[in-house]
Amino acid sequence: MSEAYTNIADIFGEDVFNDTAMQTRLPKKTYRALRKAIEEGAELDQETADVIAHEMKEWAIEKGATHYTHWFQPLTGATAEKHDSFITSPLPSGKVLMSLSGRELIKGEPDASSFPSGGLRATFEARGYTIWDCTSPAFVRHDEGGATLCIPTAFCSYTGEALDQKTPLLRSMEAIGTQSLRLIRLFGNTTSKSVSASVGPEQEYFIIDREKYLKRMDLVFSGRTLFGAMPPKGQELDDHYFGTLRPRIASYMKDVNEELWRLGVPAKTQHNEVAPGQHELACIYEKCNVAVDHNQIVMQTLKRVATRHGLRCLLHEKPFAGVNGSGKHDNWSLSTDDGINLLDPGVTPHENIQFLLVLTCILKAVDKHAALLRESASDVGNEVRLGGNEAPPVIISVFLGSQLSDVLNQLIMTGQASHSVDGGKLITGVSYLNDVNRDATDRNRTSPFAFTGNKFEFRMVGSRDSVAGPNTVLNTIVAEAFREVCDRLEKAENFDEEVHDIIKEYATAHARIVFNGNGYSAEWAEEAKRRGLPAIQSMVDAIPALTSDQTVETFRSFGVFSRTELESRAAVKYELYSKAIHIEANTMLHMAGRQLLPAMMRYAGILAEDVIRVEQCGLPAEAQRETLTALNEAVAEAREALGRLEEARCKAELLPEGREKAVFFKDKVVPAMEALRRPCDRAETLVDKRMWPIPTYADLIFEV
Repeated sequence: MSEAYTNIADIFGEDVFNDTAMQTRLPKKTYRALRKAIEEGAELDQETADVIAHEMKEWAIEKGATHYTHWFQPLTGATAEKHDSFITSPLPSGKVLMSLSGRELIKGEPDASSFPSGGLRATFEARGYTIWDCTSPAFVRHDEGGATLCIPTAFCSYTGEALDQKTPLLRSMEAIGTQSLRLIRLFGNTTSKSVSASVGPEQEYFIIDREKYLKRMDLVFSGRTLFGAMPPKGQELDDHYFGTLRPRIASYMKDVNEELWRLGVPAKTQHNEVAPGQHELACIYEKCNVAVDHNQIVMQTLKRVATRHGLRCLLHEKPFAGVNGSGKHDNWSLSTDDGINLLDPGVTPHENIQFLLVLTCILKAVDKHAALLRESASDVGNEVRLGGNEAPPVIISVFLGSQLSDVLNQLIMTGQASHSVDGGKLITGVSYLNDVNRDATDRNRTSPFAFTGNKFEFRMVGSRDSVAGPNTVLNTIVAEAFREVCDRLEKAENFDEEVHDIIKEYATAHARIVFNGNGYSAEWAEEAKRRGLPAIQSMVDAIPALTSDQTVETFRSFGVFSRTELESRAAVKYELYSKAIHIEANTMLHMAGRQLLPAMMRYAGILAEDVIRVEQCGLPAEAQRETLTALNEAVAEAREALGRLEEARCKAELLPEGREKAVFFKDKVVPAMEALRRPCDRAETLVDKRMWPIPTYADLIFEV
C-alpha cells in the first residue's frame, strides 16, 4: 500500500512561529511592534514582550511542547541548548501554572565558562547571556525527547563580548545593510527600505550503515576514517553522480524533507553526489541569519533522521581518502526588501553602472582580504579536502566568466565598455528539442569564489562548518569597500565621472584576483605566485589573518569584532585544531596497536604455517612466501611508525595551548599519522578479509 500523499504547501512551516502564526495569535498592536523590531531593529518594551511570550507559549503547548530552550551557536561548531519546562508555581489545588514571560523569552543565562572563549571568560566567571534574535522565527522541534520550543538567540559574555557565531553575523548584516542602502541611494533608489545579504547553502554529506559505523573507532571518535585502502571501484565511472536513489536512501531523504519543511526550512534540491555514498541537499535563498540557522537545523535533521533509519550521516569534510570530500557551497548575494538583486547584471552588463560598481567593489574586497576569506573556510577537516582536485585550491581567486571578464577588460584597456558578449543559442541537433538560450558564461567548479549569474558562490566552506563565519567576513569586507566608495561619491563634484573612474580604478588594481582557468593546474599555482596572491596551505597558517592589523581595523570600524574578540577566536581555533589532531592520533594508536597490528601478525602466523605445510608436501610456496614477506614488511613499518607517532604525541602534550602547540601537531604529529596509515592500508590488501577487524571502504560506502 502506498503512503498518503504529502502536500508540501499544507505542512510547510507548521511548526514555526512564523508571520502567519504571529498575525493569527498576536493582538494587532503587538504584531505591529514586533514587525517594527524585526524590520527596523526597534526594541520591544516589557509589556509587548510579555504578550508575545504568552502567545508563543500557548502555540507551542498546542504543538505538544513541554519545554523551551534558547537555541544558540557557541564556538564549538555545534548548537547548544538548555531546556526549561513551562512549569512555574505550584497551585494550592496541586496543579501548576504554565508560563513564559517576556523576560524569559528575551534573555537566558547559560554557563559561559564551559564554552570555548579563548580567554574571554575565566573558569570562575560563569555568567553569560543568550538574547532572543526576533528576526529568526522560533520553532517547535519534535524528536525522541518530545516537543521543544526552540528560540534562536545570540550568546554574549557578561561584559558584552560575542561568544558565538550569531552575534558577529548580526553585526555584519547591519554593516552591509547600511552601506548597501547608502550606495543605492546615491544611484537614485528612494523606494527600497533596506538591503540584506541573501544566502543559500548547499549541504554535502555521506550516508553509511550505522552498525558498520559503530565498528569503526575512527569514525566514532573523529568523524573520518584514519585507516582504509581503496576498494576495487571508487568513483571512477561517475555513475553515482545524479544516479537513481537507492530505496533506503530515498526513504531517508523523504523523511528529512518532511521534517525540514515542517520547520520552515526551504529544502529544494537533493541528489547523489560524485562519491559513492555521498549526497547533497540545497535550500532556497533566505536572509543571511535565517539561512545560517536553517543550515544548522539541516545538519541536525540529517543526523537525527539517519539514526531512525539505521544509518549514520557523516558531515566530516573528508571521511574517506581517495574519493571526493564534502563541502558546503555558500551562495551569497545582496537584495533589497522590494526584490532588487544588486548582483543581477541584467541583459547588458556593460550598461549597468551600478552593477559594475558593486562588482568591482567585491573584487577589491576579496583581493584585499584574501587571507581572511581563506581563514573563514578553515577547519581541521578541510585540511584534507581543499586543493585535492575535488574542491577549490587554497589560493583565493574570483571566477567571472567570459562575459564579465570581457567587460572589465574593455574598461581596463579603453576606459569604456561598449558591448557585452551574448551566450547565444544552444543547438542540440535534434529537430524536436527546443533550441535554448545559453547563459552568457560557463561555470568553473575549480574556483573558490565564482560568479554564477546573480550571486557569488564561495565553494571553500567545509561541510560541518557553520556558514556564519564566512558570511560575517563577506558582509564586512564588502561593506568596507562600499563605505569607501560612498565616501568618495558623496564628495564628488561630478558623480558620473567619479563612478566611471572608480570602476576603472578598481578593475585595474584588482584584476589579479580574477582567474577563469583550471584552478587545479600546477600552472595556476605558479601564476598566482607571480601575481602575489597568497597560497595558505593549512588552517594553522591561516589563523594569523584573524588578528592582523588590517583585519582588526576592518572589523573594529564596523563594530563586528573587537581586537580582544578576534584574539580570543584565534586562540579557540588553535586549541580546537590541537585537540582534534590529538584525538585522531590517540585513535590511530589504539586502532593500530589493539586491532590492526594483532590482525596483521595473526595472519602472518597463518601464512608462515601455510609455507611450512605446503613445502612439506613437496609443493612450491612462492606465493605464500611473497605475501608473507610483504606482510611482515608492513608489520615492521607499522610498528616503527606506531612508536614515532607515540613519541610525537607525547611531546605535543607537554606544550602549552596556543600557536606553538598547533604548529607542532601540524608539522610533527600529522606526518607521523600519515606514516602509520600507509603500511596498515597496504596490509589491508594482504590480510584475509574475514580476519580484518574493521569494515572496509567497500563495506562502508557501497553497502547501504
